[in-house]
Amino acid sequence: MSTASRSRLSLYLDLIRWNRPAGWLVLIWPTLSALWLAAGGFPGWHLLAVFVLGTILMRSAGCCINDVADRHFDRHVKRTAQRPITSGQVSVREAIAVGVVLSVLALALVLTTNVAAVAWSVPALLVTVLYPFTKRFLAMPQAVLGIAFNFGIVIAFAAVQSSVPEWAWLLWLGNLFWVLAYDTEYAMVDRDDDLKIGIQTSAITLGRWDVAAIVLFYLLFLGLWWLALPPQALGTAFDVALAVALAQVLWHWQLIHTRTREGCFHAFRVNHWLGFTLFVGIVASNLMRP
Repeated sequence: MSTASRSRLSLYLDLIRWNRPAGWLVLIWPTLSALWLAAGGFPGWHLLAVFVLGTILMRSAGCCINDVADRHFDRHVKRTAQRPITSGQVSVREAIAVGVVLSVLALALVLTTNVAAVAWSVPALLVTVLYPFTKRFLAMPQAVLGIAFNFGIVIAFAAVQSSVPEWAWLLWLGNLFWVLAYDTEYAMVDRDDDLKIGIQTSAITLGRWDVAAIVLFYLLFLGLWWLALPPQALGTAFDVALAVALAQVLWHWQLIHTRTREGCFHAFRVNHWLGFTLFVGIVASNLMRP
C-alpha cells in the first residue's frame, strides 16, 4: 500500500472516530441488553454478530453525517477544529460516500434477520440523518440523538420476536434519559464555543441546572429499567448490577459538579461502564436461572 493510500485510510479512520470507541460502546451495551432480554438468554452467534457489527457501522456512518452537517461549525470549536472535513483534508463528497457505504453494509446485515427488524431500521436511519441539523433549532437536540441511539433496542426485539413488547418501550424511554445524561456531559465540554457560534445544546438550555439535570437523567434511566425488568425475574445479579450503576452515578457527579472541561469529557468517555454493568447483570441473571 502506498504512503498516499495509508494517509487516506488514516483520514477515513479519523472521520469515523475509529480511535474513539466511547461513541459505539454506549450504543452497544443497551442494544446487547435488549438482545439478551428478547431472547431470554444468549441470542445466538448470528444475531450477536449482526448487532455488534451493525452498531459499529451505523455509529461510524453517523459520524460522517454529523461532520458533514457541522463542517462550518466545527472549525470554530477547539475540540473539533482538526476533524478531517472541516480542516479540508476530506471532501464532503468523500465523507458522504464513506457514510453511504457503511450504511449499506449495516443494512445488508439487518437483511439477514427478518422483515420487522428491516422495517424498524428505516426510521432509525432517517433520525440518524436528521439529528445533526436539529442543533440549529431545537433547545435540546440531545433528545433526537437519544431517539436515534435507542433504535438498537427496538430492532433487537424485532429481530428476535418480530414485534416490540410494551415493556421494551420502558427500556427505550429509560435509555433516552441515559443519552440525555451523557450527551449533556459531552455538550458541557463545548458550551463556551457553542454559545459563540449559536448552536443549541442541552448544556446551554439547562444552564446552572445542568449538573442536577444530569443526575436526574441518570436516576430516571436506572429507575425505568428497574420498573421494566421485574416481570423478567432477573434476580439478585441484576440488583447488584443496579447498585453498582447507582454508585457510578455518584462518581459522575463528582466528575462534573465543578464543570471543568476535563472532568466533563472524562465523565462522557467512561459512560460505557454504566451500560456494561447493566448488561453484565442481565447476562449473569440469565445464567443463574435454574
